[in-house]
Amino acid sequence: MAPRRVVIRNHTAEANLFARRTFITLCGVIVLLLLLLVNIYNLQVSSYEKYQTRSNSNRIKLLPVAPNRGLIYDRNGVLLADNKPIYSLEIIPEDVEDIKATVKAVSELLSISEDRQTKFFKAMKRKRRFKPIDLHSRLSDQQVALFSVNQHKFTGVFVNARLKRYYPFGDLTTHNLGYVARINRKDANKLELEGKADNYAATYAIGKLGIERYYEDVLHGTIGHQEVEINNQGRVIRTLDYTPPQAGKDLTLTLDIELQMIAKRALSGKRGAIVAMDPRSGEVLAMYSNPSYDGNLFVHGISTKNYSKLLKSKDLPLINRSLQGYPPASTVKPFLALTGLEENIITPETRVWDPGFFQLPGLPNKYRDWKPWGHGWVTLTDAIEHSCNVYFYKLALELGITKISTMMERFGFGDYTGIDLHEESDGIMPSIAWKRARYNKPWYTGETLSVGIGQSYWTVTPLQLAQALTTLVNHGERKIPHLLKSTTEITKDEQGIAHDINTDVIYEEKAPIELSQKKHWDTVLKAMHNTVQKFGATGYNAFKGTTYDAAGKSGSAQVASIKQDEEYDAESTSENKRDNAMFIAFAPYKNPEIVVAVAIENVAKGGGGSNAGPVARQIMDQYFGNRVINAQSTTLQKANNKNAVASINHTGHSHSVSLMTIEQSAQRQQENN
Repeated sequence: MAPRRVVIRNHTAEANLFARRTFITLCGVIVLLLLLLVNIYNLQVSSYEKYQTRSNSNRIKLLPVAPNRGLIYDRNGVLLADNKPIYSLEIIPEDVEDIKATVKAVSELLSISEDRQTKFFKAMKRKRRFKPIDLHSRLSDQQVALFSVNQHKFTGVFVNARLKRYYPFGDLTTHNLGYVARINRKDANKLELEGKADNYAATYAIGKLGIERYYEDVLHGTIGHQEVEINNQGRVIRTLDYTPPQAGKDLTLTLDIELQMIAKRALSGKRGAIVAMDPRSGEVLAMYSNPSYDGNLFVHGISTKNYSKLLKSKDLPLINRSLQGYPPASTVKPFLALTGLEENIITPETRVWDPGFFQLPGLPNKYRDWKPWGHGWVTLTDAIEHSCNVYFYKLALELGITKISTMMERFGFGDYTGIDLHEESDGIMPSIAWKRARYNKPWYTGETLSVGIGQSYWTVTPLQLAQALTTLVNHGERKIPHLLKSTTEITKDEQGIAHDINTDVIYEEKAPIELSQKKHWDTVLKAMHNTVQKFGATGYNAFKGTTYDAAGKSGSAQVASIKQDEEYDAESTSENKRDNAMFIAFAPYKNPEIVVAVAIENVAKGGGGSNAGPVARQIMDQYFGNRVINAQSTTLQKANNKNAVASINHTGHSHSVSLMTIEQSAQRQQENN
């Protein structure tokens, strides 16, 4: 078979087709190149700033740096709240070959509990392997030393130091300073609402109570920042910039820690409170509530066991009794006497017959005096000196509850004092309107009689008593009680030299109480002076032999009601129903420098003069030291008394305090009892 002939192609046509395809392809490539160039121009020129910022955010990170919390001092420069280094044992998992074996070995060396080891492994699952994780958050000095010697055996394990709040005096200052504790969800939400969350980005604790809470914004300071470069795994490569944080301001309080120690000693074994103030300024010199608790327990996170123990204690140590209400009892009789004088119901010479009881006309119920056989004929001065109930039953009846409550409210009863603490109670100043609003019941005349001796619904805080007494001795000038004396801020000048700038805090005064006759002030104050200076008066035994000229008023508050035919017997009465002992005092009588209010709960026997009076005496003995104040000339002299030194332990620390004749005070108290 003959072979098939091959057809010759059209080379010209094929060449033209190839040329056309090549041109189209080239045009496509050029278009794509143009699009690429346009996009590059957009990225590198038009949107340069935008994408540079996004790139830096992936490469550069801003880390917050927590500021140091401001310190707190007493009026004499004694440190009350410190920032103490706390040592924690931390492990970086990726630097450890066998993490389980390492944790076990370290735990055996430092006696770390299995519970802490379990928490470590749980935390390790939630964090990246190059991040340090706590194995033990609070190492003792012995543990730190022991690990330091053996650290070469444990690669990736190290000790880190942090600053945490520490209260050197423990329970002595807790009710005043409060404490700081970990920021919880409620705190975080509040900071967010107030626009302060950014300033707490590196902070783990916040003020929860007391001064720590009230002055949180002052103590906290301003956050700093550290600009670092990180890799794609989030690891810090280097630090690019550092803005240091601004430490919080240091606070100097009005408290005198030595007076505070005497207050604790005086209330040892008792439930109650003491408040001491300077009536010239409103500065709180001492304020102690017993029993108390150690605020350091809350700084590191209190255990469920310890917190439950505090909650279930029958002595209620969590309550600040200085700011909680008590029936004032006879301590308010001077204020009622002043009201009677101002309303022209009585005069200093007004006499009342006291047979030992008082009766409303036509009613059988007897309102008894503390002295069963009565005081006989008594004047206003006699009634205050000997705390005659019948005199004030009659006075209260003639005044009426409206006039009483109106005047007492001017002295601050039933209202907040304005002290720089959030935990204050306003007490109760009863009135017709108050009872109607509270119980929807009318006011009865018999209730007015009870108010006349500081009973019924009337409750006052020891701080309110101290404030009211301050107003009384100042002849109507009203001071606001306060704990903050000054603030200290560290600033740097142009040369970079640090300087402390101290700023005293100035407090406004409330509108004064004006009386129609100023001599009424002196009438009442003189009667209070006689109460502790005159033999046989209710406060005489507590203050006899002092080197300073004091004045005061005692009170015994009935806690449980007694039937008409019953007699009060402390020994046969259950402890929680026994009377409270109250006492208010000031000194010197002329130009007072200190006022003291004392409340002691459920005393076994005796009244305010024999129980609370000696406690007030101890505070004043410490305050006046070896000064002798002459009652006539009010001049200061040096006494030949020897100072005693008392060593008082607080949270394991021994604090040596110079005390004026404290042993003598204790001996006199025993004699008085």
